[in-house]
Amino acid sequence: MKKILVTGALGQIGSELVSKLRELYGSSNVIGSDIRKEGDVVEQGPFEIIDVTDEKRLYEVAKEYKVDTVMHLAALLSATAEKNPKLAWDINMGGLVNALEVARELDLQFFTPSSIGAFGPTTPKDGTPQDTLQRPTTMYGVNKVSGELLCDYYCQRFGVDTRGVRYPGLISYVAPPGGGTTDYAVEIYYEAIKNKAYTSYIGEGTYMDMMYMPDALNAIVQLMEADPSKLEHRNAFNISAISAAPEDFAKAIRKHIPEFELSYDVDPVRQKIADSWPNSIDSSAAAKEWGFKAEYDLDKMTKEMLEKISEKSNR
Repeated sequence: MKKILVTGALGQIGSELVSKLRELYGSSNVIGSDIRKEGDVVEQGPFEIIDVTDEKRLYEVAKEYKVDTVMHLAALLSATAEKNPKLAWDINMGGLVNALEVARELDLQFFTPSSIGAFGPTTPKDGTPQDTLQRPTTMYGVNKVSGELLCDYYCQRFGVDTRGVRYPGLISYVAPPGGGTTDYAVEIYYEAIKNKAYTSYIGEGTYMDMMYMPDALNAIVQLMEADPSKLEHRNAFNISAISAAPEDFAKAIRKHIPEFELSYDVDPVRQKIADSWPNSIDSSAAAKEWGFKAEYDLDKMTKEMLEKISEKSNR
């Protein structure tokens, strides 16, 4: 990677990924893009307005900047996608095929993330294998499975260097939640600092995989820099760091805020989505093929999240 175009650069992942890439590869070599302009990402380096459903615009920007890599992050997330499934298909799948076409035409390296949402209620719940049954029951999940297959197709049919990971829920103090089912795991820290209490929309005992954003960003760079001859799977590698339920987050928070209280007001829509996902996934293929290893467990992440949010609150 020498010159990188990032779509969805103002989203939860993109806003932090662009900053990290600019530190690694130089500000002028990382072009952020989104459907609006705002924030630090716009100020710190090249930035272009791109609607990913407009393939012509996507192609023009990629060619103008002579990029060699596209990181395609633009998407509607799980809970938002359920509210407007047709729009989710148009953006998530239409945008993806447009980005893949640009990568094919300009011979670019390509990354796009999948998700644990690609699994469904009939997938093995514990230690979910890399290769397993995938029958998701959400539009987001359908998009992600379709996207995994589409990236495989472009790699096999056209030789596009496609790569990707299946992300668990991502936790960050930088960007606000973006309409995902696992957003409670971000909100709980903000409410712990602000009110010393949180009401979870996900029920007690609901385990899902999670990951702290620094690990998520490192995984992208590590995968994209990996020797392609060692990548047996290429797309949709299982990666995870933490398997936790709401009460586990509360327990970790109480080590720092003993009076913290957790209650529940379950949202049936998001709970149904959560129940269809794995309790824990097996990341051994990613570890074997490109050395993936998370640095943060629940306690280490909790300590840093509370510290960083407190710093932000006191500014």
